[in-house]
Amino acid sequence: MESILGTIITGMVIDKNEKNLFVQKDGVTFKVVDLDPAEFELGDMVEGFVYVNQADDYAMMTDIPEIKVGGYGWGEVVEVQRELGVFVDVGWDEKDLVVSLDDLPIIKSVWPRRGDQLQLTVTVDDKERMWGKLVDYNDMLAAAKPASGEMHNDDVKGVVVNSLKAGSYIELEGGYLAFVHPSERDREPRLGETVEGRVIGVREDAVLYLSLLPRAHEVLDEDASMLLEIMKRAEEHRIPYHDKSDPNDIREFFAISKGQFKRAIGRLMKEGLADQDQEGSYLTEKAIKEI
Repeated sequence: MESILGTIITGMVIDKNEKNLFVQKDGVTFKVVDLDPAEFELGDMVEGFVYVNQADDYAMMTDIPEIKVGGYGWGEVVEVQRELGVFVDVGWDEKDLVVSLDDLPIIKSVWPRRGDQLQLTVTVDDKERMWGKLVDYNDMLAAAKPASGEMHNDDVKGVVVNSLKAGSYIELEGGYLAFVHPSERDREPRLGETVEGRVIGVREDAVLYLSLLPRAHEVLDEDASMLLEIMKRAEEHRIPYHDKSDPNDIREFFAISKGQFKRAIGRLMKEGLADQDQEGSYLTEKAIKEI
């Protein structure tokens, strides 16, 4: 018979004392953890969520949790055991849910840490053991809010909900789903980690492409950042100065030496943000896309 654990049932009150109320369903007795026994009589019917608590007792909550069989919700990692998996506080009374190591990334440095957030549902095995299962990709996609190209270059924040060899899926604030390719990060984020990034595109299925790398101006020194901003605002993103320009003209316009100018423009060129010709310096398409 299919287990009723992890589901919502209606049971009959069969016993009570000053502290506890007990209901029965299909021959199994559950202790109700969040009701006042004085308010019920034998034979009353009670609806609630049923599970096995940390002490291996059958329990019922009438405050229905999001995380249940067939339902996803968020939980907080409270403990990591490398030989078993991670323990997650999912809001059940006297019970943390375990996500097995078999369902976690192979590389343990990408495992969640204490305080990270996981989006889970529940499964029950043939031994009546309850396990946390990470959100399925198809369910993520079905629940995600469709993204649009208008979000290009927006700063966003979200939680890593799936970590794959091909990249990481992130559920963003606002209900959008995003994907980060390994080339758009300086390290692989942990499953359950909260990250910040920027939108760099939209897939055909309305999933956002995200970059966790800093914007160009965030890795530049002050002089290079100044030149970048000046060219962003200049007509056609071009200025009539290059490394052959008169030092006095450079100092008068930029208030920096020619040596500083050459180092700054060189840094922009190295980052692929600017280039020069006989008429001056100008932004590349890469830089213009970030405007």
